[in-house]
Amino acid sequence: MKSNIATAEVAVPYAGALMSLAQSKNLTDHFGEDVRSLLSLLSESEQLQNFIANPFVSVEDKKAVINRILGDGANAYFRNFLMLLVDRKRILLLEPICQQYLALLRQLKKIALAEVISAVPLTEAQQQAVKEKVISMTNAHEVEIDTKIDRELIGGVIIRVGSQVIDASLRGQLRRISLRLSGA
Repeated sequence: MKSNIATAEVAVPYAGALMSLAQSKNLTDHFGEDVRSLLSLLSESEQLQNFIANPFVSVEDKKAVINRILGDGANAYFRNFLMLLVDRKRILLLEPICQQYLALLRQLKKIALAEVISAVPLTEAQQQAVKEKVISMTNAHEVEIDTKIDRELIGGVIIRVGSQVIDASLRGQLRRISLRLSGA
């Protein structure tokens, strides 16, 4: 279920169709919650990923598992969308479709996604400072932070928002000093 260019090209129209459906029924946020839950479940369970991607598993078995995962409280439109993916043998694209839907939702709501890589977990105050910095950079209404820990940074943070990168890590500063010294 790894994403590549061809996969992304197929996922985009499905995510767009899901967004259109969500907008027509005024369920964009509700679908966003369902999509986040599915992505979380997929990232936690390699067994589920393998089951969904397995071409030898019958359509009925895949539908039964999806129905069990969604439970009784799931939105009927969202459930039907997933069943359509199974019928069209596109369920193996579930992860990229969900990621693309979240990207469309962020675009619709003017939410910036900031990937923050730090040596240690950020405090609430540090996360708020990152959000304020990103809002000033992007003019977004809100900021969603995706944090990752990389002990090799030594200290500081790297913030990625779209194609913009702010490298305020000690590792980055040492690299820049090294480049200046070697160029001098």
